[in-house]
Amino acid sequence: MRPNQFLPAFSALLLAAGSVLAAGRLPNVVIIFTDDQGYGDVGVFGAKGYTTPHLDSMAHTGVKFTNFHVANAVCSASRSALLTGCYSNRVGIFGALGPGATHGIHSDETTIAEVLRSRGYATGMAGKWHLGHREPFLPNRHGFDESFGLPYSNDMWPYHPEAKPGAYPKLPLYENGRVIDDEITPDKMRNLTTWYTERAVSFIGKNKDRPFFFYLAHSMPHVPLAVSDKFKGKSQQGLYGDVIMEIDWSVGEVLRTLAKHGLERDTLVIFTSDNGPWLSYGNHAGSAGPHREGKGTAWEGGTRVPCLMRWPGKLPAGSVSDDYLMTIDLLPTLAARVGAKLPPLPIDGLDVWPILSRQAGAKNPHDGYGNWYAQNELQAVVSGDGHWKLVLPHRYRTLGGKPGGREGIPAKYENIDLTAAALYDLRADRGETTDLAAAHPAVVRQLLAFAEKCRADLGDSLTKRTGTGAREPGRIEDAAPAKKKQP
Repeated sequence: MRPNQFLPAFSALLLAAGSVLAAGRLPNVVIIFTDDQGYGDVGVFGAKGYTTPHLDSMAHTGVKFTNFHVANAVCSASRSALLTGCYSNRVGIFGALGPGATHGIHSDETTIAEVLRSRGYATGMAGKWHLGHREPFLPNRHGFDESFGLPYSNDMWPYHPEAKPGAYPKLPLYENGRVIDDEITPDKMRNLTTWYTERAVSFIGKNKDRPFFFYLAHSMPHVPLAVSDKFKGKSQQGLYGDVIMEIDWSVGEVLRTLAKHGLERDTLVIFTSDNGPWLSYGNHAGSAGPHREGKGTAWEGGTRVPCLMRWPGKLPAGSVSDDYLMTIDLLPTLAARVGAKLPPLPIDGLDVWPILSRQAGAKNPHDGYGNWYAQNELQAVVSGDGHWKLVLPHRYRTLGGKPGGREGIPAKYENIDLTAAALYDLRADRGETTDLAAAHPAVVRQLLAFAEKCRADLGDSLTKRTGTGAREPGRIEDAAPAKKKQP
């Protein structure tokens, strides 16, 4: 674990500020974050049975990242890491917050939206929030000028095939912290991707003359799947393929709007997913590609996600990066690009711009990364260069080679206990098939030492460790009515 390095960060801030001022305009930022889309669910990442021409175009005109990871392979935890630059357990967010949750993102945490708004950005979002649905935790209290979408996952509703009667309340639709529709029905859900996209397009048009940040957090392809009539039946891979094709259309609409307003060279567009595919749903789930397992695990199929970035003139077109990166690195990297201060509380991400921009000799600045899951279980650690991964003893879920479910009804997982740490060479064995712990004891010792640093900082329930650097989430009883301070 590495705290913010204040002097290097300050120097980088000065350099970044000089570069952005020289350019005459702060760059716009658009982050498109899908839900449960697997590594293999984009054309250039190996998708079959449907096409993704707009995403493929992003790869041809930008950078394809083949080793990009989320910090935690489940909904709320993953989103908290993306938006705060922190491991989710540092900010007290675990798992997926449901309709009954009385906690959420704390008012002291600083989001990407707040970092950019401190530099005069217009900020907006559309889609799934999932960091707390009570008023103190909603997007407009955490740096977003505008917001529209669902407060949590679209399966947290009474229409889900697996939902027990009375298990979930009606699924509401929010706009700027206010419920504008108290019940999203199946007929309405098919419009979500279109509605979110329309909000993004409108926001870009309204703010074309000033720097802006838009967070487009699609609810799809999380089950239950839903697609508009314009894409229903279009793919050769059933409803799942239809849904991905509509997401690709959405990306195309964003890119088209940027081009229409002459903003392509002024805008960094980032596309990625919140975790790997929910494999138990079978033909309603995606593909992890060559990687092991999927959502809800610390194996590569759970954390390694498709990632594309495009910024003409700043990111080399058609390039490919296999450097290990994580969502926690986006906030500090963006802060440096626009000359913004880093959050006052410690974060875990570091500026990785030399890697993003494909600078010769660029190296990942992290000593390593931790992979936590469930209730603060440290399940794996990875060397900063992404070469070695040590999977620590823990229980994980798997289909064990059995097929997933059909038509929205999941197959059952089985639980497997990994009883000894296993070492994998990710450069040669992306599928994590061969344990090399016995052959490389020095590497195992090095990664175990790093794991101890992780435990000391953020804890590990598997070894009953309590970290000194973890912070509490926001809670209803602690929420103050005053407006949150900006960074």
